[in-house]
Amino acid sequence: MFRVFLISICALLVQTTDAQNLIGAWEWTEVGEEGQELKGVVTFTEGYQAAAWFDAESGDFVKTNGGTWKLNGNTMTEVAEFNSENPEKVGTQVSFDIEWDGTNKMRIVGMDNWATRVDNGDPGELAGAWLISGRRRNGDLQMIDIFRPRKTMKILSGTRFQWIAYNVETRQFMGTGGGTYTTVDGKYTENIEFFSRDNSRVGASLEFNYELKDGDWQHSGKNSRGEPLFEVWSLRN
Repeated sequence: MFRVFLISICALLVQTTDAQNLIGAWEWTEVGEEGQELKGVVTFTEGYQAAAWFDAESGDFVKTNGGTWKLNGNTMTEVAEFNSENPEKVGTQVSFDIEWDGTNKMRIVGMDNWATRVDNGDPGELAGAWLISGRRRNGDLQMIDIFRPRKTMKILSGTRFQWIAYNVETRQFMGTGGGTYTTVDGKYTENIEFFSRDNSRVGASLEFNYELKDGDWQHSGKNSRGEPLFEVWSLRN
């Protein structure tokens, strides 16, 4: 059912002659190896994408992959930065053809499942692919090199988010989580639908203060463990 290179499945869903038509979030359902219904979600931003699969009922995490992407005509080319199920695929490239029904459905040519558009990058103010670039610890703001191999990325469409921790050098996948989000009156709220490290957090909502300052996203509040948090995120180029 799956392509060997799972990152390609995230685009299984898409086809268009204009890459801009892919920006945003797309979702689909499929049957898992144990007969359970899985929900798949892929988020496309300018140059970066991430896909995740989780149990549609329980939120149990199944797998994720993602990296860079580009479109040439109807041919999608992706290079993997992370792959939780097949880490040996990190750094490799795959190309495949996609098709689009001209409205809100897309898939990889030859595949059965169609993905439905969730949003086109609106209305969330934070749509894009971000890398953590700073964190306050013991009262001091410690900056983080966004070009280092060890990365924490948060990718957002207009309504959905996913964070991923991984290392492009060692190919290690360290964790992910995601769901829906809103940005209203300086408050950023996450509604968790899957969490690879602790499934008990599925269904929780977390509210943070946020501010865009000099192009960076400043993020503060309490994390899922109730601990104080202040982070800086920088957009990927």
